[in-house]
Amino acid sequence: MKIRKGDEVIVIAGKDKGATGKVLRVDPRAERVVVEGVNLITKNIKADQQRAGKESGRVTVEAPLHVSNVALVEDGKPVRAGYRFNDDGTKVRISRRSGKEI
Repeated sequence: MKIRKGDEVIVIAGKDKGATGKVLRVDPRAERVVVEGVNLITKNIKADQQRAGKESGRVTVEAPLHVSNVALVEDGKPVRAGYRFNDDGTKVRISRRSGKEI
């Protein structure tokens, strides 16, 4: 998967199409990413012993998106990512649009 935690991405499909945000969490096995402020859902939370001091009620959290529905952002536009080996042998991600390192 070419998207990592901390990357700036744009949503290219779904109800939040066009929204941008930072990747908070990546799940490579399920091919899903959680993006800050995107795909918000409301969960009902019960008060219990483990959540001592916290009340029950509704909480808004980000739900995972499939990785195919997001793209890396460069200058506000979606870009594809590729790989290149530097002269010293390190592998780096590059932007397919500009060729710059991501």
